[in-house]
Amino acid sequence: MDVSSALADSRTARLWSAELRATLSLAWPLILANLTQQLIQATDVLLMGWLGATQLAAATLALNLTWTFNLFLFGLVTACSPMMARALGQRSNAVRDVRRTFRAGLWLLVFALPPYWLLLWNVGELMRALGQSEELASQGQTFLRAYMWSTAPWLLFQLLRNFVSALERPRIVLWLSLFGIALNALVSWSLIFGHFGLPALGLVGGGVGTTLTWMMLCAALIAVTSSDRQFRRFHLFGNWWRFDRQRILEMVHLGLPIGITMALEMGVFALAAYFMGWIGAVAVAAHAVALQIAAVTFMVPLGLGQAATVRVGLAAGRRDEAGITRAGWTAWTLGVAFMASMAAVMWAVPYRLVTLFLAESPANLVVIGLAVTFLKVAAAFQLVDGAQVIGAGMLRGLHDTRWPLLFAFVGYWVVGLGIGTWLAFGADWKGLGIWIGLASGLAAVAMLMLVRWVMRDRLGLTRIV
Repeated sequence: MDVSSALADSRTARLWSAELRATLSLAWPLILANLTQQLIQATDVLLMGWLGATQLAAATLALNLTWTFNLFLFGLVTACSPMMARALGQRSNAVRDVRRTFRAGLWLLVFALPPYWLLLWNVGELMRALGQSEELASQGQTFLRAYMWSTAPWLLFQLLRNFVSALERPRIVLWLSLFGIALNALVSWSLIFGHFGLPALGLVGGGVGTTLTWMMLCAALIAVTSSDRQFRRFHLFGNWWRFDRQRILEMVHLGLPIGITMALEMGVFALAAYFMGWIGAVAVAAHAVALQIAAVTFMVPLGLGQAATVRVGLAAGRRDEAGITRAGWTAWTLGVAFMASMAAVMWAVPYRLVTLFLAESPANLVVIGLAVTFLKVAAAFQLVDGAQVIGAGMLRGLHDTRWPLLFAFVGYWVVGLGIGTWLAFGADWKGLGIWIGLASGLAAVAMLMLVRWVMRDRLGLTRIV
């Protein structure tokens, strides 16, 4: 009895160890790719900061609006990740199913982008309606009319990224994203400030530089997926014009809650930026810097959440309930441990982190001081921010997206926005109150996601048909 128990324990340990290796092997390229893509945006924020606090505030407000809608569309196409993973786990007709799913994602982008571009072209009116000054609204619209065209190649890049990740080969995206950082920095810097004989376009140059960068990255990933032997057998773009109503509806059914969930999270941060705009341009600039630093650390649990979606989805396709458990908890533990270490760093050296984005000049002293205060709050919510995004990825692997949507609405918009608004304007805590509200919302969502994952068997989430 003791021998058999020891053998069982040894086998269990080997399975957990194998899951850890598989998760890390899949996650680290995703994490670095997320990080590098975030650094592309961080480069834009850095360069706008060099232009001045007003330009930084205007571009930040515009980008916050853009990324709220970007993440909604990204969520729609993210549905292809668990759909492809489950098809590959089942193996029967996998090539055809993966191609159908990819084609459905293409059609969703064709339908969604034109009205989205129309909205972005007139974003200045929306910024004015949300109470921003004429100067911020005008400069934000100027920037966005150049930046908005980057959304098409960016979204197609993400659709292709989901495909290569489902095949557990995300390193390609990593290398392209690393190249993208240098490319975006060079092109945007040249166009913003007028180097190498190019005109100094200011905010417009930042938008054009980002658009050119994503066009080149997307073209490169298309070339790779069309030529690599493992990828090309799927013929992703074969008969792309065929309209597959059933698969499109399946993707919408799964992806719409994902998109809304992501938009709710980004939307509350975007609205927080507009609340900062009511307080003043200094508060907006400080918010932008602190949020950018927090966004960089967030890329690690985001990548682990994406890995969890694939690993849980593959186990679900195999009808392996023990494998589902191992895949979920491995990613969650790794993510929370990492965010604990990042919280310690943010709390220990906030001033040094902030001054990476803002020069230590008398004109920036107030912005720097406020950004340091916000970053200390960000340190406090690192753990729950990581827990909630990995929890969402774990549940997504089980095709469970509707309840996480409800959790996001309650957590971000009822708890987070409610507490933040009251503290900022009722208790007159201003920007600090808004950040405490954001932290409260993230904590509420993390708790709800974790409870649902723990109850997955009782709720029937692992009874895969």
